[in-house]
Amino acid sequence: MEPEKKSNALAVLKIKDFKYLLLARFLLTMGVQMQSVIVGWQVYAHTKDALSLGLIGLAEAIPFLLIALFAGHWADIYNRKKIIMLATTTYWLAALLLLLITWKFQFVLQQYGIFPIFAIIMLTGIARGGGFPAASAIIPQIVPREQYTSSSTWNSAAWQIAAVTGPAVGGLAYGFLGVNVSYAIVVALITSSILSVAQVQSRPVPEREKKETISESLKQGFRFVFNNQIVLGSLSLDMFAVLFGGAVAVLPMFADQVLHVGPEGLGFLRAAPSIGALIMAGIMAYQPRLNHAGRNLLGAVAIFGISTILFALSTNFYLSLLMLALTGMFDMVSVILRSTIIQLYTPDSMRGRVSAINSIFIGSSNEIGAFESGLAAKFMRLVPSVVMGGSMVLLVVATIAKKAPLLRQLNMEKEIKQVD
Repeated sequence: MEPEKKSNALAVLKIKDFKYLLLARFLLTMGVQMQSVIVGWQVYAHTKDALSLGLIGLAEAIPFLLIALFAGHWADIYNRKKIIMLATTTYWLAALLLLLITWKFQFVLQQYGIFPIFAIIMLTGIARGGGFPAASAIIPQIVPREQYTSSSTWNSAAWQIAAVTGPAVGGLAYGFLGVNVSYAIVVALITSSILSVAQVQSRPVPEREKKETISESLKQGFRFVFNNQIVLGSLSLDMFAVLFGGAVAVLPMFADQVLHVGPEGLGFLRAAPSIGALIMAGIMAYQPRLNHAGRNLLGAVAIFGISTILFALSTNFYLSLLMLALTGMFDMVSVILRSTIIQLYTPDSMRGRVSAINSIFIGSSNEIGAFESGLAAKFMRLVPSVVMGGSMVLLVVATIAKKAPLLRQLNMEKEIKQVD
């Protein structure tokens, strides 16, 4: 590897505040992912009901969607570090409450069943929706524009590593140490995240041309996104790829009915996209491919769709693993390029609102995409439903390539070199 490329890829890690934010993101994601596994086991142990497991995600998604847009407005008019601290502290409070009602106040669960757990999970939805816009918006204030792609790559890699290891550690901790110790570990991880955020210097609140009501502010955010062909095109690509192309929700059915590999094989199938994503993050750190960023983005989403179709048609376990790894790899290309586009083309005074719209685009498509996958599999049969989903991704790529020529022609290498 050329020393210069290695130096460029690692340069962003020399920025102290970015390192602390990256560490905070990793620790928080690790804790939240552990918590999701522990909560799932605890709820199922109380109810033995699959629907109750589905309601856990709904309990988090509803407050997240309700608060995210307002949080984007707040991230553009208030101190972003303080908002991140408040959101992370809310996560900590939720983890502490789960620990307390499980350890010291078990009568709460005995008297009210699992409803207190759902109420606490709603608190994590508020924290997620409230903190994401500020956490995304503060990074361009810390990182120089020539390192936007590198910062997006490291952020995505940190999330992927935590998303892979968190559930595994959560399951092992629950099995060997018990639920109380498991929740205590989650509290410790989120406490460490708070301490890491505390080391970050505050940045000034971006200047705005005029004061606006919340309604006017939110309208301006939507107007910016929908009038910007490059931003809207990149968001739409990612959203529809997740909405139609995600096969994760029906992987248990593939493991059982198509590949006949049981729960052990399912674990490998679930891990394959994340492993592929981490491999691509390493490649993108040193070879960001910004010269033809628009074409690369469209091509990556197209390969994601093709890999999804080939996975659906495969009856070989190892070929299926490879196809899932490819979906993770090229989804990572999309994530990194989309994040860089948003950082590069969004004025600092609007970063919070645009990040909030981005989180709603992508966050809602994850939940709705899982529902779409299950519904399509029920009515169309398993394999045809996933083939249709991958085909829809290809149709979306063709449509956006035609309707968004500015995105198709995008060269971010030139844009990054320009002076603000």
